[in-house]
Amino acid sequence: MQPHPPPTRRRARTPAAPARRKPVDVGDGAAASDSATPCLLQRAHLQAVPSTLMIPLAARARGSRYFPWLACDDAVATSLVDRLGADVESCLDDLPTVLNVLWRTRAIKDAGRSFFLAHPQARGVNLGCGLSHHFQWLDTGANQWLDADLPEVMDLRGQLLPVRCPRTRQATVDLTQPGWWQRLGLPQGDGAGVQPVFIVCEGVLMYFQPAQVQAVLREFAQCAPAGSRLVLDVMTYRAVGHAAQHASVGPTGAEFHWGVGNMDELTAAHPRLALLRQQSVSECYGWPGVVLEALWWPWLGAPLYGLVTLGVGDGSP
Repeated sequence: MQPHPPPTRRRARTPAAPARRKPVDVGDGAAASDSATPCLLQRAHLQAVPSTLMIPLAARARGSRYFPWLACDDAVATSLVDRLGADVESCLDDLPTVLNVLWRTRAIKDAGRSFFLAHPQARGVNLGCGLSHHFQWLDTGANQWLDADLPEVMDLRGQLLPVRCPRTRQATVDLTQPGWWQRLGLPQGDGAGVQPVFIVCEGVLMYFQPAQVQAVLREFAQCAPAGSRLVLDVMTYRAVGHAAQHASVGPTGAEFHWGVGNMDELTAAHPRLALLRQQSVSECYGWPGVVLEALWWPWLGAPLYGLVTLGVGDGSP
């Protein structure tokens, strides 16, 4: 099979203004009302890092026009972009990042479905959720879901995505502060009947300091029940300090502070941690992308951009 052509940066054509549509009824993700205005995003006063939530939202809402084979069918994102009235064309102009988001969305969906197939009544958590809505794909009818982010983000989310399903809830969290696992009320211990937890943390940790990332991984390892999974995205440490050169992140003013120099760094935080899977977006570029990444690996130390799944075992050190 021929690989799909690699994306190149280009100015996306501005589509005709979308017609006002009724909120999409997707359970917990249904729009609150038509009271949202184009000024809602501005009134949220999001700081640099929280403002990056528009990047995945735009990609999931409209990225399939460029990468139809990665279409994620995100009805919630499409509805939110229309309701926010935000100009997302600048995000879509950065096609490599659109590809990254759609690729990781598919990978997270696959990982989540596999986990909940084995644990249909377990809990899922999206740390640093922004305006993402993974539960629309991962609802088993019996599992629970928690979306958590900084207070200003959750205030905006509460206006746009109010909780409707009794098996879901929302909470504020600052992952840079120790004790977040307990504050979120997540299950602890490995006793009988304690279900493992599936956690997504995408587009978050690269903005943390390395010590803060290690603390987050350590708290997950110390607190999560055996069999739990943490899916997070990673980039090479060579990207640290160069966010200004990133077409989508640069305009937000956010900066990359953490990258991976060796994949073993991910499990160094705690003996319970195990690297269960690592994936690279290079797979989207076919064999040329895989070969080039293999050639660059000694210098990069990790994928240019990738996704990893960490698990916790049942033993102590």
